[in-house]
Amino acid sequence: MTGFDLIIFDCDGVLVDSEIIAAQLEAKLLTDAGFPIDAAEMVERYAGMDWKSILLAVEKEASIPLQASLLERSEQLLDEKLAKSVKAIPGVPQAISRLPYKRCICSNSSSRRLDSMLKRTGYINLFAPHIFSAVEVAEKRTKPAPDVFLHAAEQMQANIEKTIVIEDSVHGIAGAKAAGMRVIGFTGASHSYPSHADHLTQAGAETVINRMMDLPAVVEALSGWSAEL
Repeated sequence: MTGFDLIIFDCDGVLVDSEIIAAQLEAKLLTDAGFPIDAAEMVERYAGMDWKSILLAVEKEASIPLQASLLERSEQLLDEKLAKSVKAIPGVPQAISRLPYKRCICSNSSSRRLDSMLKRTGYINLFAPHIFSAVEVAEKRTKPAPDVFLHAAEQMQANIEKTIVIEDSVHGIAGAKAAGMRVIGFTGASHSYPSHADHLTQAGAETVINRMMDLPAVVEALSGWSAEL
């Protein structure tokens, strides 16, 4: 196998530096609700999961009933914070300019939030209209389900085996691998932690980068050989 049909980018923590903002807010809400946790632990345990899935996981682990209103409150507060302060991951336009393949975004965030973040960072025109939200695809199963990745490949008319995904979370990598795709891990956002790269590798990333400027060379290096070798 040579070359790729499609490169799929996650958004949060790959294109925009939003995961740390979400972790700080969600840690405070959970702590106030009786589940003490800090932003660093939020990132390591739950990065890549949508807020509803995090709440369900916490309820199961701690047997703490969390009010349904917490879901809506967090989404509103987070939208407000991201709209005001989210920053771009540096080097994305430069990296994309050197990649000759089709590209798109697959994210657990809503289309509304994706539109807001990508417009604020100036990245919207790099990907529109090929921006796919897991919560708006088929059965609305978010990562680590593979649904959004499979939907994107179908829409982009790409061979799954010739699709490569850029992901910053274990849950995102699990979804991409379940879809039969190859993965590059990314640790260049503010929420990264000391064992981040190791966790991404263990989850199935073939290699891990922490600078977008390194992406084109790594993609080309991986394009000439199969992950099965």
